[in-house]
Amino acid sequence: MKESLRKSAVSPEIVALGKRIDAIIKSKGMKIREAAHGADLETENLRKYIKGTQEMKITTMLRIAKALEVTVWDLFKAE
Repeated sequence: MKESLRKSAVSPEIVALGKRIDAIIKSKGMKIREAAHGADLETENLRKYIKGTQEMKITTMLRIAKALEVTVWDLFKAE
């Protein structure tokens, strides 16, 4: 019988992206639910992206950037 395979750990880049999104939300004085609503996302899903526990599609990233009124590039800039 095969052992179930563990999901690979989330990459540090995904975690950094989530932290950057969180920093932008805070810098704009927004709440996570406001950003999620603006991006047409469930609040819990945005929380998962911020925590780095879930990867996102590029279309989701584009919606988040638009809701935060930043470019996608801004999501990747180091603080």
